Amino acid sequence: MQKTGWEQFVEIITKPDNIPIVGLMFLVLYFTWLAFREGRKNDQLIEEGRADEILDEMQK
Repeated sequence: MQKTGWEQFVEIITKPDNIPIVGLMFLVLYFTWLAFREGRKNDQLIEEGRADEILDEMQK
């Protein structure tokens, strides 16, 4: 019986050697999203002429 692509994928990512790698992938995605979100906030402050408030926003 041939496995589907999804079954093969799940089999590979659930092997003990690959679990930390899968966890790191989620962390990379989360921190990338966080960086883009903060960058967008800073860009909005700059567009509004409030560039001096960026440091205050980052320290909240």
